[in-house]
Amino acid sequence: MSTYFMMYVVLAVMALRAPLNRMYTTQWKWLSVGVVLTFVIGLRDRVGGDWFNYLRRFNDLEFLTLAEALSVKDPGYQWISYVMYDWGFQIYAVNFICAVIFVTGLIAFSRRQINPWLAMAVAVPYLIIVVSMGYTRQGVALGLVMWGLAALDRGKFIHFMMFVALATAFHKSAILMIGFGIFQQGKGAWLKVLALVFAAMGIWSAFVEDAAGDLWKNYVDAEMESQGAMIRVLLNLIPGVLLLYFRKRWKQHFNDYGLWFMVAIASIASVGLVGSASTAVDRMALYFIPIQMVVYARLPLLARHIIPPKITMILILCFYALIMIVWLTSAVNARYWVPYDNVLFPSF
Repeated sequence: MSTYFMMYVVLAVMALRAPLNRMYTTQWKWLSVGVVLTFVIGLRDRVGGDWFNYLRRFNDLEFLTLAEALSVKDPGYQWISYVMYDWGFQIYAVNFICAVIFVTGLIAFSRRQINPWLAMAVAVPYLIIVVSMGYTRQGVALGLVMWGLAALDRGKFIHFMMFVALATAFHKSAILMIGFGIFQQGKGAWLKVLALVFAAMGIWSAFVEDAAGDLWKNYVDAEMESQGAMIRVLLNLIPGVLLLYFRKRWKQHFNDYGLWFMVAIASIASVGLVGSASTAVDRMALYFIPIQMVVYARLPLLARHIIPPKITMILILCFYALIMIVWLTSAVNARYWVPYDNVLFPSF
């Protein structure tokens, strides 16, 4: 468990030391953090709720051709797994490659924020620990989506669409994020129409078409209850409400209000929907997690006329520290993450 706390404390300290305005950290710091996170995530051993499911899926490749493996689902993940298995590697190689993709996207997105280290610290308790170490395929998809959002922030909408399209190869639910991208400024009308078409096709494929099969049967009809789903959507709700509250100051300082306004609305709507289809909403809400990083990284600036920025940062960091402590010590599924094991060093 100490591994998780060390990750959080280091990033929290770096956030507190950062100036209020955007910080251009030297490359070696980002490289160091990226390498450490990649090794912690990618070389974990029997850590995460779906660890043995992924291991069983990896071992089943012994009986499949490449074409058969790709036909199962999530061809991007299946291709990486098949190549690693064919080359004689173990599941750790797959996890390591997935970790590289996730961490790269996470850092690319965080570096676009006004306080990138605060955004990184906010990501630790749930996005890094739970998602990237538990839902490997969706973790990669979310990493690619964040990579795309970083490109979108630079006005590169085509690049954003390409990253989201690639993300769907790891989890097709990621396609819904294309629809949110159209609310960013600086695009032509034809791109918006194209994005809506892709988003509609993806939502149909990922959520509606499967309704006659496993997704609806398992997620809705069986009334599966994703453990802690309400708590997780509430974590998105809070920054969503804060964004709406500070909307005037947001528009004064940033030019991406349209995009994050829609994510905020979706996050708020998730709270009302989670009771009827908790697992489905919980999985979709994973793609709204970046709103936590964006809002809290900007909150010290947005709220400085009410409370000193450093106090705001301390409150945010204490809040997420509390979330991490409560989850690791009290959550039903925390036993799949504690103790933390890594192939390079013993339990922590």
